[in-house]
Amino acid sequence: MGSRHYGIEPETVDKVASEIAKTSSTGAEIVIVLGGGNIFRGLAASKHGLDRTAADYIGMLATVMNSLALGSSLKKIGLENRVQSAIDMPKVCESYIRNRAIRHLEKGRVVIVGAGSGNPYFSTDTAAAMRACELNCDVVLKATKVDGVYNKDPEKFPDAVRIEQLAHLDILNNGYGVMDNTAVTLCMDNKLPILVLELLKDDNIKRAVLGEKIGTIVK
Repeated sequence: MGSRHYGIEPETVDKVASEIAKTSSTGAEIVIVLGGGNIFRGLAASKHGLDRTAADYIGMLATVMNSLALGSSLKKIGLENRVQSAIDMPKVCESYIRNRAIRHLEKGRVVIVGAGSGNPYFSTDTAAAMRACELNCDVVLKATKVDGVYNKDPEKFPDAVRIEQLAHLDILNNGYGVMDNTAVTLCMDNKLPILVLELLKDDNIKRAVLGEKIGTIVK
């Protein structure tokens, strides 16, 4: 969304693509799960009377739009990628198939998975945790607009303090709002760490992949 109030800002997409390309240059295998809140928020719409299942499907389609935009931006800078969707739409992109995704990763391609989990009532956070488990990922990077987890909202409280390390149970018990409980529980059960970091800060994702202390680690 960038500086806009709605939709896709191409300059921001290009910035994200650039950060992914830098990270890919390390040899890391990268799977990306995108949200769609810049276009449509299913849960918010359902609170205003739209059928929840329909609202969630609209939200999933929004994530595919973002996925296609990012895939196009990556291709423009020469980074091979494949957009897959949890909802079959063969004229638009590949269907998500685990083994096919793994083959793409082995060939050095970035895999972008849209449409969440393909099921209503599950967030894209949960979809990211699911894909990370299925594809044997080492860590879930929760890329957001703040540089980690704070003891209180840093946008409202200037004295907020960033927390360097948490346990999964800390997130569940203290309501930090990093990811929804289903996603955190799935990561905890599968001993999968979560790293919360700022998305658009130069080289942040690459530095995290190289082992530098970035953001907040949940493990």
